[in-house]
Amino acid sequence: MGNRTLILWDIDLTLVDLAGIGREWYTTALANAMGLSLSHLPAFPGRTERAITSELLTAHGAAATEEEIQLIFTELIAIAQAERDLLGGRGRVLPGVAEVVAALGERDDVVQSLVTGNLAEVADVKLAPFGLLDHIDLEIGGYGSLSTDRHDLVSAAMRLAAAKHGHTFDPSSVVVIGDTPHDVSAALHHGAVAIGVATGRHSFTHLKEAGAHAVFRDLSDTEQVLSTVLNRRPQDGH
Repeated sequence: MGNRTLILWDIDLTLVDLAGIGREWYTTALANAMGLSLSHLPAFPGRTERAITSELLTAHGAAATEEEIQLIFTELIAIAQAERDLLGGRGRVLPGVAEVVAALGERDDVVQSLVTGNLAEVADVKLAPFGLLDHIDLEIGGYGSLSTDRHDLVSAAMRLAAAKHGHTFDPSSVVVIGDTPHDVSAALHHGAVAIGVATGRHSFTHLKEAGAHAVFRDLSDTEQVLSTVLNRRPQDGH
């Protein structure tokens, strides 16, 4: 039990590519919840839904109270769930992801969950059409409703995983995988292993400079990715 590894995945541009969906969903959510037309779109990569929503509301003249934030969250969940059956045709699983997730899922010494800026209900919708939930435990994830700070999402996931499995995961046994410097920073903040994947808007070099222990251009080299994740040691990515 002491050697178990906790893998915490980011979603967007790490596991799947659903480019453009965020703008659409926020445009509709802002209109439905607040009666406002979108004129400013916050930056998305690596940020939490709470941070994005707070900026969105403030930029459109709202107070960004907790009540207003929850109204936007409710709309985002409803919109996502209404489009659940359409997402498979609008996005794609990124190279190597299905193979790596499945291979890790076959191991008794690995637990997989999420640290994502998405809301938990939206994470479910985004991953379900691509068959990625068979091996990823949504119950112990860290989600974007919790905090504007991604660091808090990692600690939440670690606590939930420990409670469910009756085993405290030492930071050296926690691996955070994502496509942005925010993912890397959140891992390093807790002494966890940070693995970057340059399938998003940040380059291989940018992720290395952010402090990632390893960086991959994508996850298509299954054996190399598994070796890096399971050895939990800094290595050169490919």
